[in-house]
Amino acid sequence: MLDILYQDDAIIAVNKPAGLAVHRSKMVGNADTFLIDVLREQVGGTLYLAHRLDRATSGVLLIARSTEIAAALGEQFMGRGVHKQYLTVVRGWPEPTEGVVDYPLPGSRQTGPRRDARTAYRRLATVEVPIALGRYPQQRYALVLTEPQTGRFRQIRKHMAHLHHPVIGDCQHGRSDHNRLYKQYFGCYRMLLHAWRLRFRHPLDGRPMLLEAPLDATFQALLERFCWSLPTDET
Repeated sequence: MLDILYQDDAIIAVNKPAGLAVHRSKMVGNADTFLIDVLREQVGGTLYLAHRLDRATSGVLLIARSTEIAAALGEQFMGRGVHKQYLTVVRGWPEPTEGVVDYPLPGSRQTGPRRDARTAYRRLATVEVPIALGRYPQQRYALVLTEPQTGRFRQIRKHMAHLHHPVIGDCQHGRSDHNRLYKQYFGCYRMLLHAWRLRFRHPLDGRPMLLEAPLDATFQALLERFCWSLPTDET
Protein backbone atom coordinates (compact mmCIF):
# COMPACT_ATOMS: atom_id res chain seq x y z
CA MET A 1 0.00 0.00 0.00
CA LEU A 2 1.27 3.42 -0.95
CA ASP A 3 1.22 6.25 1.59
CA ILE A 4 -1.36 8.74 0.27
CA LEU A 5 -0.56 12.28 1.37
CA TYR A 6 -3.63 13.95 -0.18
CA GLN A 7 -6.51 13.04 -2.47
CA ASP A 8 -9.70 14.51 -3.85
CA ASP A 9 -11.67 14.12 -7.08
CA ALA A 10 -8.99 15.91 -9.12
CA ILE A 11 -5.58 15.01 -7.71
CA ILE A 12 -3.75 12.43 -5.61
CA ALA A 13 -0.36 12.86 -3.95
CA VAL A 14 1.65 9.91 -2.66
CA ASN A 15 4.91 9.49 -0.77
CA LYS A 16 6.90 7.52 -3.34
CA PRO A 17 9.25 4.94 -1.79
CA ALA A 18 12.90 4.91 -2.85
CA GLY A 19 13.64 2.18 -5.37
CA LEU A 20 10.14 2.00 -6.86
CA ALA A 21 9.93 2.94 -10.54
CA VAL A 22 7.13 5.39 -11.33
CA HIS A 23 6.19 3.97 -14.74
CA ARG A 24 7.51 1.87 -17.59
CA SER A 25 10.31 3.47 -19.58
CA LYS A 26 13.60 2.64 -21.25
CA MET A 27 15.43 4.32 -18.36
CA VAL A 28 13.98 1.92 -15.77
CA GLY A 29 15.32 -1.33 -17.18
CA ASN A 30 14.22 -4.60 -15.60
CA ALA A 31 11.66 -3.35 -13.06
CA ASP A 32 8.50 -5.44 -12.74
CA THR A 33 6.55 -3.22 -10.32
CA PHE A 34 5.51 0.36 -11.08
CA LEU A 35 4.01 2.98 -8.79
CA ILE A 36 1.29 4.03 -11.23
CA ASP A 37 0.00 0.44 -11.48
CA VAL A 38 0.08 -0.07 -7.70
CA LEU A 39 -1.83 3.17 -7.18
CA ARG A 40 -4.49 2.23 -9.76
CA GLU A 41 -5.10 -0.99 -7.85
CA GLN A 42 -5.28 0.95 -4.59
CA VAL A 43 -7.62 3.82 -5.52
CA GLY A 44 -9.22 2.74 -8.80
CA GLY A 45 -9.96 4.85 -11.85
CA THR A 46 -7.75 6.37 -14.50
CA LEU A 47 -4.60 8.14 -13.37
CA TYR A 48 -2.13 10.45 -15.11
CA LEU A 49 1.31 11.47 -13.86
CA ALA A 50 1.69 15.22 -13.34
CA HIS A 51 5.49 14.92 -13.00
CA ARG A 52 8.09 12.25 -12.31
CA LEU A 53 10.75 11.24 -9.80
CA ASP A 54 13.81 9.08 -10.41
CA ARG A 55 13.45 5.47 -9.35
CA ALA A 56 16.01 5.95 -6.55
CA THR A 57 14.38 9.17 -5.25
CA SER A 58 11.62 9.17 -2.63
CA GLY A 59 9.00 11.76 -1.76
CA VAL A 60 5.99 13.74 -2.98
CA LEU A 61 4.61 12.57 -6.33
CA LEU A 62 1.55 14.28 -7.82
CA ILE A 63 -1.00 12.40 -9.94
CA ALA A 64 -4.02 13.74 -11.84
CA ARG A 65 -7.43 12.11 -12.17
CA SER A 66 -8.02 13.34 -15.74
CA THR A 67 -6.12 14.56 -18.80
CA GLU A 68 -7.51 18.06 -18.23
CA ILE A 69 -6.16 18.21 -14.68
CA ALA A 70 -2.84 16.74 -15.82
CA ALA A 71 -2.59 19.45 -18.49
CA ALA A 72 -3.37 22.20 -15.95
CA LEU A 73 -0.74 20.90 -13.56
CA GLY A 74 1.70 20.54 -16.45
CA GLU A 75 1.27 24.24 -17.22
CA GLN A 76 2.19 25.09 -13.62
CA PHE A 77 5.30 22.91 -13.78
CA MET A 78 6.34 24.30 -17.18
CA GLY A 79 5.60 27.87 -16.07
CA ARG A 80 7.69 27.34 -12.91
CA GLY A 81 4.68 27.95 -10.72
CA VAL A 82 5.50 24.86 -8.66
CA HIS A 83 7.96 25.20 -5.79
CA LYS A 84 9.89 21.99 -5.00
CA GLN A 85 12.11 21.33 -1.98
CA TYR A 86 14.32 18.27 -1.70
CA LEU A 87 16.35 16.97 1.24
CA THR A 88 19.65 15.28 0.49
CA VAL A 89 22.80 14.07 2.23
CA VAL A 90 26.03 14.87 0.41
CA ARG A 91 29.72 14.19 0.81
CA GLY A 92 31.63 17.12 2.31
CA TRP A 93 30.46 20.46 3.63
CA PRO A 94 29.28 22.77 0.82
CA GLU A 95 30.79 26.25 0.90
CA PRO A 96 29.33 28.81 0.80
CA THR A 97 26.58 27.43 3.00
CA GLU A 98 23.94 28.58 0.51
CA GLY A 99 23.89 29.60 -3.10
CA VAL A 100 22.63 28.80 -6.60
CA VAL A 101 24.25 26.31 -8.94
CA ASP A 102 23.89 27.77 -12.44
CA TYR A 103 25.28 25.10 -14.76
CA PRO A 104 23.69 23.97 -18.05
CA LEU A 105 22.85 20.27 -18.31
CA PRO A 106 22.09 17.83 -21.14
CA GLY A 107 18.94 15.72 -21.20
CA SER A 108 18.82 11.96 -20.74
CA ARG A 109 21.38 11.68 -23.55
CA GLN A 110 24.72 12.92 -22.26
CA THR A 111 25.73 13.88 -25.80
CA GLY A 112 22.63 16.02 -26.31
CA PRO A 113 22.52 19.81 -26.20
CA ARG A 114 22.93 21.49 -22.82
CA ARG A 115 20.09 23.61 -21.50
CA ASP A 116 19.83 26.24 -18.80
CA ALA A 117 19.69 24.64 -15.32
CA ARG A 118 19.67 26.22 -11.86
CA THR A 119 19.42 24.74 -8.37
CA ALA A 120 19.33 26.74 -5.13
CA TYR A 121 20.78 25.01 -2.09
CA ARG A 122 21.12 25.63 1.66
CA ARG A 123 23.31 23.65 4.02
CA LEU A 124 21.19 22.66 7.03
CA ALA A 125 23.56 20.59 9.17
CA THR A 126 26.95 18.89 9.15
CA VAL A 127 28.66 15.90 10.73
CA GLU A 128 32.16 14.49 10.90
CA VAL A 129 32.39 10.73 11.45
CA PRO A 130 35.55 8.99 12.70
CA ILE A 131 35.78 6.47 9.87
CA ALA A 132 38.94 6.26 7.78
CA LEU A 133 38.52 6.30 4.01
CA GLY A 134 41.34 6.83 1.54
CA ARG A 135 43.82 9.33 2.99
CA TYR A 136 41.35 10.88 5.42
CA PRO A 137 40.86 9.53 8.98
CA GLN A 138 37.46 11.23 9.25
CA GLN A 139 34.66 11.86 6.78
CA ARG A 140 32.46 14.93 6.46
CA TYR A 141 28.82 14.91 5.37
CA ALA A 142 26.07 17.51 5.18
CA LEU A 143 22.29 17.65 5.14
CA VAL A 144 21.27 20.01 2.33
CA LEU A 145 17.96 21.54 1.25
CA THR A 146 17.83 21.92 -2.53
CA GLU A 147 15.28 23.80 -4.62
CA PRO A 148 15.47 23.16 -8.38
CA GLN A 149 14.50 26.26 -10.34
CA THR A 150 14.43 24.33 -13.61
CA GLY A 151 13.44 20.74 -14.36
CA ARG A 152 16.33 19.02 -16.08
CA PHE A 153 17.07 15.29 -16.07
CA ARG A 154 18.68 14.27 -12.73
CA GLN A 155 19.31 17.96 -12.09
CA ILE A 156 19.98 17.91 -8.33
CA ARG A 157 22.21 14.86 -8.56
CA LYS A 158 24.27 16.36 -11.39
CA HIS A 159 24.51 19.80 -9.81
CA MET A 160 25.67 18.50 -6.44
CA ALA A 161 28.26 16.33 -8.20
CA HIS A 162 29.35 19.42 -10.16
CA LEU A 163 30.04 21.12 -6.80
CA HIS A 164 32.10 18.06 -5.77
CA HIS A 165 29.50 17.27 -3.11
CA PRO A 166 27.75 14.25 -4.64
CA VAL A 167 24.57 12.76 -3.21
CA ILE A 168 25.18 9.72 -1.01
CA GLY A 169 23.89 6.55 -2.65
CA ASP A 170 23.95 7.99 -6.18
CA CYS A 171 25.39 5.20 -8.32
CA GLN A 172 25.59 7.24 -11.53
CA HIS A 173 27.02 10.57 -10.35
CA GLY A 174 28.23 9.85 -6.82
CA ARG A 175 31.22 8.29 -5.08
CA SER A 176 31.16 4.48 -4.81
CA ASP A 177 33.55 4.47 -1.83
CA HIS A 178 31.27 6.71 0.24
CA ASN A 179 28.19 4.78 -0.93
CA ARG A 180 29.83 1.59 0.37
CA LEU A 181 30.67 3.30 3.67
CA TYR A 182 26.99 4.13 4.23
CA LYS A 183 25.99 0.53 3.51
CA GLN A 184 28.66 -0.93 5.77
CA TYR A 185 28.47 1.39 8.76
CA PHE A 186 24.95 2.84 8.62
CA GLY A 187 22.91 0.11 6.90
CA CYS A 188 21.85 2.61 4.26
CA TYR A 189 21.22 1.05 0.84
CA ARG A 190 19.21 3.86 -0.74
CA MET A 191 20.07 7.12 -2.45
CA LEU A 192 19.64 9.95 0.05
CA LEU A 193 17.50 12.28 -2.05
CA HIS A 194 13.93 12.97 -0.94
CA ALA A 195 11.27 15.18 -2.55
CA TRP A 196 10.18 16.71 0.75
CA ARG A 197 7.77 19.52 -0.07
CA LEU A 198 5.71 20.52 -3.08
CA ARG A 199 3.92 23.86 -3.27
CA PHE A 200 1.45 24.59 -6.09
CA ARG A 201 -2.07 25.85 -6.76
CA HIS A 202 -5.00 23.47 -6.91
CA PRO A 203 -5.94 23.07 -10.59
CA LEU A 204 -9.68 23.46 -9.93
CA ASP A 205 -9.99 26.47 -7.62
CA GLY A 206 -6.47 27.88 -7.47
CA ARG A 207 -6.09 27.57 -3.70
CA PRO A 208 -2.49 27.25 -2.50
CA MET A 209 -1.41 23.71 -1.66
CA LEU A 210 1.59 22.60 0.41
CA LEU A 211 2.26 18.87 0.52
CA GLU A 212 5.00 17.36 2.69
CA ALA A 213 6.27 13.78 2.57
CA PRO A 214 7.73 12.25 5.76
CA LEU A 215 11.15 10.61 5.55
CA ASP A 216 11.36 6.83 5.49
CA ALA A 217 12.89 4.84 8.36
CA THR A 218 16.37 4.68 6.81
CA PHE A 219 16.62 8.42 6.16
CA GLN A 220 15.08 9.28 9.54
CA ALA A 221 17.50 6.98 11.37
CA LEU A 222 20.44 8.84 9.86
CA LEU A 223 19.05 12.19 11.03
CA GLU A 224 18.73 10.81 14.54
CA ARG A 225 22.19 9.24 14.46
CA PHE A 226 23.80 12.50 13.36
CA CYS A 227 21.58 14.66 15.67
CA TRP A 228 20.19 16.53 12.68
CA SER A 229 16.79 18.23 12.63
CA LEU A 230 14.66 19.50 9.77
CA PRO A 231 13.73 23.16 9.30
CA THR A 232 10.29 24.06 10.62
CA ASP A 233 9.72 27.09 8.40
CA GLU A 234 7.56 26.81 5.28
CA THR A 235 9.52 29.24 3.11
